Amino acid sequence: MTTGTATRLDRWEQLLERLLGAVPYLLLAVSMTLSWLTEDRPWTYRLATLGLAGLAGAWIAVLAPAGRSRHPNVYVTGLVILIGVLCTRGVWFAGFFAFTGYLHSWSLLSGKRRFVGVAATAAICVTAYSGGLPGTPSAILTHVFFVAAIVAGVSLFSFVGDVTAERSAERKTTVARLEEALRENAGLHAQLLVQAREAGVLDERQRMAGEIHDTLAQGLTGIITQLQAAAHTHEDPSSWRRHLDNAMSLARESLAEARRSVHAVQPGPLESAPLPAALAEIAAKWSELAGVRAEVTTTGTVRPLHPEVEATLLRIAQEALANIAKHAGAARAGLTLSYMEDVVSLDVRDDGSGFDQARALDGGGYGLASMRKRVARLAGAFAIESEPGGGTAISAVVPAITTTAPAGTTTVPPAVTEESPSA
Repeated sequence: MTTGTATRLDRWEQLLERLLGAVPYLLLAVSMTLSWLTEDRPWTYRLATLGLAGLAGAWIAVLAPAGRSRHPNVYVTGLVILIGVLCTRGVWFAGFFAFTGYLHSWSLLSGKRRFVGVAATAAICVTAYSGGLPGTPSAILTHVFFVAAIVAGVSLFSFVGDVTAERSAERKTTVARLEEALRENAGLHAQLLVQAREAGVLDERQRMAGEIHDTLAQGLTGIITQLQAAAHTHEDPSSWRRHLDNAMSLARESLAEARRSVHAVQPGPLESAPLPAALAEIAAKWSELAGVRAEVTTTGTVRPLHPEVEATLLRIAQEALANIAKHAGAARAGLTLSYMEDVVSLDVRDDGSGFDQARALDGGGYGLASMRKRVARLAGAFAIESEPGGGTAISAVVPAITTTAPAGTTTVPPAVTEESPSA
């Protein structure tokens, strides 16, 4: 039900209530007018009848509102007596004004008393129409029959009216509750929009922080390493030039990757090559710059994955290799990319110095946290196995979300429980 429809129905109900309030006076006026015009009575008789009609109108005007809340029995009893007296003054009062007795008896009384009020009014009307009380058994039966018929008819229509009014009240209550629920939902919707916007801003900040770390920070670290190497080989022009060229190349690549990160574009190596080839490319460049031999192995059936999945694995490989170059002191490193039925995994191993995992986690290194967050964003599993002097193994397992999944479907399997890879 629309607001306009509800407002229109409310106006109609208010108008109906005003009309019902005016009905007793209208019926009293009609009865008095017809009695005055059709009956040949002395003026004194007519004036007495007019006085009784005025008394009935005053009784309704003064006591009917109070009768609704405090003394309904007193009011209805007096009204029925006045109807009986007026019916003795003219039959028109039984035909019109008596309807007020039915209406107020049913609406103001409750339980069996409403039937008593209706029956008393009906008995007065039938007696007035028949010209007096019945004297024979057949007249008595006829009298009782008409009274019972009137009571049954009035009760039936009044009961239907009560049911309709109760249904209307229930609908009003339901509409009011729905409107309140809609207002609450609107408030919740606005709150959810604000929270979603804040979550989106936070997520974008975290993404940018990770991208800056994986591009600018790593690039700047490589540039510093190459410039330091160039400073130590300034007496050898060829070596000095090689390190300087490497630094310039890293600067260009870092700038390009930074621009891609700002615009949320795929990493450069993935634009022109599939993931295995991109991993082989960055491993080869890293091996040349770090002076550490790196091997890339691919197992399983290679297939295109969702760009975010491939970008996540590539960034993890870059971060792991950067950590090996900065901290491990390794002689060789290995990357294994495994395509399985539902997941794809990336394992990065080195034979370096290793580290104490508890101390590394307490230290809050951003690289490990960044890799873990990237994997968690895809409902994957990230594990580290390392110990001082025993090298390091990093494993990232993510759902094998393909680029051919239909729109609106989800191919992400349940999140994998994080476990350390076997040594």
